[in-house]
Amino acid sequence: MRFLRQSLLGVFLASLTLALLFVAVQMIAGAVQDVLARDDRAPEARERVFAVSVRTAEPETVTPYLEAFGQVQSRRRLELRAALGGRVVALADDFQDGGSVSAGELLVRLDPADAQSALDRAKSDLLDAQFEERDAERSLLLAQDELKSAQAQAALRDRALQRQRDLQERGVGAAAAVEEAELAATSAHQAVLSSRIGLAQAESRVDQATTLLARARIALEGAERDLGDMTIHARFAGTLTEVTLVEGRLVSANEKLAELVDPNALEVAFRISTAQFVRLLDDEGDLISAPVTVSLEVTGTDLVATGRISRDSGAAGEGQTGRLVYARLDDAPGFKPGDFVTVSVEEQALDNVVRLPSSVLDATGNVLVLGADDRLEPLPVQLVRRQGDEVLLRGEGLAGREVVIGRTPLLGSGVRVRPLRVEASVAQPDMVELSDEKRAELVAQVEASARMPQAVKDRVLGQLQQTSVPVALVQRLETRAGG
Repeated sequence: MRFLRQSLLGVFLASLTLALLFVAVQMIAGAVQDVLARDDRAPEARERVFAVSVRTAEPETVTPYLEAFGQVQSRRRLELRAALGGRVVALADDFQDGGSVSAGELLVRLDPADAQSALDRAKSDLLDAQFEERDAERSLLLAQDELKSAQAQAALRDRALQRQRDLQERGVGAAAAVEEAELAATSAHQAVLSSRIGLAQAESRVDQATTLLARARIALEGAERDLGDMTIHARFAGTLTEVTLVEGRLVSANEKLAELVDPNALEVAFRISTAQFVRLLDDEGDLISAPVTVSLEVTGTDLVATGRISRDSGAAGEGQTGRLVYARLDDAPGFKPGDFVTVSVEEQALDNVVRLPSSVLDATGNVLVLGADDRLEPLPVQLVRRQGDEVLLRGEGLAGREVVIGRTPLLGSGVRVRPLRVEASVAQPDMVELSDEKRAELVAQVEASARMPQAVKDRVLGQLQQTSVPVALVQRLETRAGG
């Protein structure tokens, strides 16, 4: 039995091997026949169709803007300098860096002893000059009276001489009497001349006294002014910066003590290219009063202020290019002189332009539009302005055409596409809903911040109380928390 079983197993394995060989031979023969029967013609190629996003070009009126970087500065600044030298004997409580002072407030007082002594001497000199003026006026009156008396006496002597001459002509007078009368008249006239000289001297003395009095008054005014310069007052309400003074220090004349700036009269100075400056000129070549928006990035949010262009610099500046433009800010809470900010300026409106993503334009100034049978056609356009990730275009035949907004190197003229039509939309900031624990953590972080102004804190806390919070706000706060 054992031999029979092994014989049957061997026969079975041999039969299986033969069957497999037969199947293999059949497969090889079939493959050879397929190769011999295959047609040598190349297979028919199929055209590739690409899916592209297209948008309809719709002409509109767009107000473009230009962006630049500038620096905030105060339009009202005052250097506090000592007109005279002296020792500082008193300072205002807020006379320190960042101190706020009101208009007319006493800031610095110097030792007034020397100035007070000079004022007292000037007052004494003025009294002496006034006394001299009154004495000169009295002398002038006396000289005038003396001249009148001398003139009257001379007239009397002249009449006496005439009588003696009349008597001599009638033969009853003596020649000696006539000569005596002539001598008396001559002496009287000499007295008149002496009186006139005295009157001229009295008038000259009055003039000198008047000049001396004027000089004394000028000296008194100078002494009063010097005494007033011993105190320095704030001409307007503002904030002190660059304070370099302490009580008891000796200061010299014209030494800078501090600088007073008005934090409410702010402007921003920013430099733009000449081409950008030309776009801000009107038809007469004058700079337009274009609206500007100034932003300063701070913790969690941006400080924003608005204003208008007020003027441009008188010269380009040595070693500089472009133009320096100044814009006056209307209300800028939180801004300080010296802040480096981003400035956005609204230009004059452009009519009949198409706003599209910047990816539609190639290096040759062409865009791809959808033509007949969904094939692409190049269309030349004019680039009017770039606005961030968008471009403003003009072109003949562009209005109403569907433009490819997502170009790739595979797309070109004559390529057939499958259009995916999208509508232009204004991107909105992504919002996120916070958990109670995360919201409480961010609120605590904002309240504990010492560098954030109170107005900014209130605005950020108000945003955190909303159901949905901007993602950018959360990212900024988390970045600050991470250092």
